[in-house]
Amino acid sequence: MTTIDDSRHYCTLINVFAVAPEKCQELFAALQHATETVMSKLPGYVSANLHVSDDQKTVTNYAQWATLADYQNVMKDPGAQQHMQQAAALAISFSPVLYNKIWTHSSQG
Repeated sequence: MTTIDDSRHYCTLINVFAVAPEKCQELFAALQHATETVMSKLPGYVSANLHVSDDQKTVTNYAQWATLADYQNVMKDPGAQQHMQQAAALAISFSPVLYNKIWTHSSQG
């Protein structure tokens, strides 16, 4: 489960994929499959969330890793690389950004 807690210093990846609407569901399925079969099995995996825009032109992957080093090891994993290449081939473009500092607010206070 995703944890958004400023006392936990997870490495958070937010990767925004621009996609043609006719490729949106294929990209979503590829990212879901990669998460379930490869990424979630790697050391340091915490969680992942996929978001699809209403116009189906954007898919956003919000993923958390225990540490930056864990994420860097994912980038070296051959299985993960294969899935990332597949996702990149389906997208028009993508923009991965790592975050390590957060602030949250909710209606609960």
